[in-house]
Amino acid sequence: MSRQGILFDYSSPAELYLSRRRGRHTDYRRFATAAEAIRYAVEELRARQSLSAWMQVGEDRFNKEEINRLYDEMIILCARL
Repeated sequence: MSRQGILFDYSSPAELYLSRRRGRHTDYRRFATAAEAIRYAVEELRARQSLSAWMQVGEDRFNKEEINRLYDEMIILCARL
C-alpha cells in the first residue's frame, strides 16, 4: 500500500534524488526497481544525513517521509512471505 490505500508497485523502475544542502549538490541514481531505491535511501544513505530525498516512480513523486513509510511497508510484506 502507499498513498490513500493504493497498491504500490515495488518492481517499477525508480529515480532517487538526494540533496545534502538546500540549493546545493543533488545526487541522482536510477534503480531497476523501487524496492532497490527505497532500500538504498533508507539503509545505506541514513548515515549521510541528507537534508532532503525524493523518489520518482512513473508520474508519482515521494518525499523522504513517504520513502520511509514505503520501506516499513516493504519490511512487513517481506516478513509475511
